[in-house]
Amino acid sequence: MVDSGEGPGAVAARLTGRQPSAERALSGGLTEVTLADGGAVVVKGGAHPGAVRAEAAGLRWLAAARAVPVPEVLGHDERWLVTELVATGRPGAEAATRFGRALAALHAGGAPAFGAAPPDGPRDAWIGLAPMRNEPGTDWPHWYAEHRVLPYLRAAVDRGTLRPGEAGAVERVCERLPELAGPAEPPARLHGDLWNGNVLWGADGRVRLIDPAAHGGHRETDLAMLRLFGCPHLDRILDAYQDATPLAAGWAERVEVHQLFPLLVHAVLFGRSYAEQALATSRRIAGI
Repeated sequence: MVDSGEGPGAVAARLTGRQPSAERALSGGLTEVTLADGGAVVVKGGAHPGAVRAEAAGLRWLAAARAVPVPEVLGHDERWLVTELVATGRPGAEAATRFGRALAALHAGGAPAFGAAPPDGPRDAWIGLAPMRNEPGTDWPHWYAEHRVLPYLRAAVDRGTLRPGEAGAVERVCERLPELAGPAEPPARLHGDLWNGNVLWGADGRVRLIDPAAHGGHRETDLAMLRLFGCPHLDRILDAYQDATPLAAGWAERVEVHQLFPLLVHAVLFGRSYAEQALATSRRIAGI
């Protein structure tokens, strides 16, 4: 573990072998470090050693698909992650179309199993600030219930965000998942935390993805999260995705099934308003 007194500039120097010349604080606890050779990097500290390892492994696994670009990992240890700096621009329609096609290619990169961690990534990973267990499974409905929905339902009840008597609506959805899941699909290579804040619109007209909670999953889960939290030019992204790799019939009716997982994660992290959204979603899905 790195000494807690080590600053981002010193971290960048140690992990890249390049000397820093300036630092600038960014949002979200990130620091831009300008290097003496004229380059620039982003330094991110992790609250938990497993989170840093999981993020670095996830970025490399997504990059290996050669589909959606991600910032290059320049170095990491148990506490710090250093990546290349991405110059950002404004969202554009053409970039959205390219992103939709690239996202389809990323998912098609596949995974060994539902819940499979990236190579060299830990099973005990993270989604944002919430622990996330990457436990492999072969049957998506049962895996999704056991390892994505029910752990966060229990955590929300334990924290008092959801009342015990309310849990039945979510449990009913889990019971019905085999009939709600749609046609079986092979495990996709997911970003895993695909909300708009993790979509960087580059100044070069290309979208890059950051902060993954990467694992093997159902490709509709990434798309459902994009819809849940909104994304510029979402219709163009989805149209391009469909042109590249059409979704199975009925996918629009399954969106809320896939949104239940991120809603419960947010209920655990951010409180009652997301719990109420998860309950309303569950009741609609279950017809109660």
